[in-house]
Amino acid sequence: MTYILAIDQGTTSTRSMIFDSEMNVITTDQKEFKQYFPKSGWVEHDPSDLWNTTLETCHNAIKKTGKDVENIKAIGITNQRETVIVWDKNSGEPVYNAIVWQDRRTADMCELMREAGNEKLINDRTGLLLDPYFSSTKLKWILDNVKGARERAENGELLFGTVDCFLIWRLTSRKTHATDATNAARTMLYDIHKGCWSKTICDLLDIPMQMLPEVKDCAANFGVTDKSIFNKSIPICGVAGDQQAATIGQACFQPGMMKSTYGTGCFALLNTGDTPVASKNKLLTTIAYQFDGKPTYALEGSIFIAGAVIQWLRDGLKIINHANETQELSHQADEEQNIIIVPAFVGLGAPYWNAECRGAIFGLTRNTGTPEMAKAALESVGFQTRDLLEAMSADWKVEGINPTLRVDGGMSSNDWAMQFLADIINAPVDRPEIIETTALGAAWLAGMYIGIYPNQENFSSRWTKEKEFTPNMDDISRNEKYSAWKRAIKSTLNA
Repeated sequence: MTYILAIDQGTTSTRSMIFDSEMNVITTDQKEFKQYFPKSGWVEHDPSDLWNTTLETCHNAIKKTGKDVENIKAIGITNQRETVIVWDKNSGEPVYNAIVWQDRRTADMCELMREAGNEKLINDRTGLLLDPYFSSTKLKWILDNVKGARERAENGELLFGTVDCFLIWRLTSRKTHATDATNAARTMLYDIHKGCWSKTICDLLDIPMQMLPEVKDCAANFGVTDKSIFNKSIPICGVAGDQQAATIGQACFQPGMMKSTYGTGCFALLNTGDTPVASKNKLLTTIAYQFDGKPTYALEGSIFIAGAVIQWLRDGLKIINHANETQELSHQADEEQNIIIVPAFVGLGAPYWNAECRGAIFGLTRNTGTPEMAKAALESVGFQTRDLLEAMSADWKVEGINPTLRVDGGMSSNDWAMQFLADIINAPVDRPEIIETTALGAAWLAGMYIGIYPNQENFSSRWTKEKEFTPNMDDISRNEKYSAWKRAIKSTLNA
């Protein structure tokens, strides 16, 4: 039996999974790590936590198989996107904490660039909006604010990378400084039309291009692990940012197919084929995946807070002990109360893109309690998803969108939340047998590259759903609920 090791380095935890030659999950190991919030709107990770949890979960997953490491033939990596790490080329030591994708510290920098008339240039070349969500302004902040960093970068002493790049560099013992096209496309430095780093944007942000990694296909040779790590050199053959890996794992290979992943945030991707579609509704034009040097594009809507709103109930308000309690609590909620939570803890993503607004709760009564708050938290994810789907439908009318939404990620296991999602978008919601499709996508990339997993067509034919949720809410209730959400959004944006 041969195996593939998939590393899924996420925002709040790292997971390593072993897949067999039939793409079945054999073992998994997961470990959470600490989040740092130095100031309001700032979010950081200690890069050593990302590396150490990767090593620990890999070794644990391998040990759980009870098989020899020789059976592992390749590694696939998927990762939280846009998070920035800068490290010393010689010592390997980061010069600053990793600045996480959720971080909003460069909002003023983005506003100054917008006032200077740079937004169209950014959007035309990268497909992205001028927002602190993306990597480039975070990188500039490190160069501008860490003592000596800019001089060292200009002297070729520092390297930049997203999390995948940092892990590859360490796994290969400093031999490979590379990323894939999907991660590069999220930096706000990569020209998605020409398929290269944009010198114009790098010059605009004063970023030395020698810091940037080589960009490869999603399925490619990313080097081999140093033998000292696993007692064997294992090739790294698949890399994709987490949302693109989930798109691959959901087998959304045909234009019009769409998936939505519910983790810390929520991210919906619509495959638009070989044509990049410019959004008129503040969605992102991005690369879904790239094979043989040819990119397939997508429209993406990004919601910053999805599963994180449940974490807030647990860790912030401390009104629940476990995320899975929200399902039963939602059934217990008073139907006469219409609580709406707008979870703009770090601003609002698509289709609003307001970095400065903050969260709000509407409709509180004296009788509002934990069940009503849990229900409102889950509903907020459904409302935000509908916002994205309506924007996508307005942007891409040429071939039409497959009405069925494929879902994955931790929150997709919550039946109450998925039923509400189907109700509020008025479309079927399909949950696959493997809801952790992000890791599956990374594993398939690596296994396909070395020839032990099937091609796209055969992989698609093997995709199976575990459960389908069909809408059963009447039109009047659906419209009333969504109208109340839109009023709450308007009030939040105007606050």
